[in-house]
Amino acid sequence: MSHFQELTASDQHHFRAYVVEPKHTPRSVVIVLQEIFGVNPHIRSVCDRLAEAGFIAAAPALFDRLQPGYEAGYAPEDVVRGRELLANFSVDAALLDITATIDHFKTRGTVSVIGFCLGGSLAYKIATRNTDLACAVSYYGGRIPEFADESPLCPTILHFGEQDASIPMENVDTVRSKQPKLPVYTYAAGHGFNCDIRDSYEPVSAKVAWERTMALITEVSS
Repeated sequence: MSHFQELTASDQHHFRAYVVEPKHTPRSVVIVLQEIFGVNPHIRSVCDRLAEAGFIAAAPALFDRLQPGYEAGYAPEDVVRGRELLANFSVDAALLDITATIDHFKTRGTVSVIGFCLGGSLAYKIATRNTDLACAVSYYGGRIPEFADESPLCPTILHFGEQDASIPMENVDTVRSKQPKLPVYTYAAGHGFNCDIRDSYEPVSAKVAWERTMALITEVSS
């Protein structure tokens, strides 16, 4: 069953989260962090997929501080609008919202986090700050190189596309050099390769990355 739920951050900001409950007793909780396109159909589909696998899934609306209820597709004008919102986006404020989501759901089981693009960077960042996370997974997090002086406090894996024009491989190499023990996987794909409603969707890479993601989340949930 899916629904939107209102949560409150420590600074009293109210925001929505898309929440999906599994049909049976949940295995654990997974927080899903959005791209610059909001909690859109792709992010909701990731949550739905996790619920089908037996997890409670929750996606906080991290753009609610800028434009409540915002969501978009992947057309060029959507990219422009997302980047405009991103110009006024506060990582620190987003971490408050993510922390509030973790705090709300951690009584339901171990909590993992998966993030995509913007959310991929935030998944890494929250993993370096929050001791309540069981694991973190980042897909094509472009800001991770600037965060990589800090080490995650939980098992963390990173996925990058080798043909990602927005994240050069030298940036990925920077992450590897700063975090040599961290599993960093690359794929013969571009940015957004996990999203099956984007032109950059690459099914083989998406399948392998998802299998690695689910293996880690399942391991820490057992």
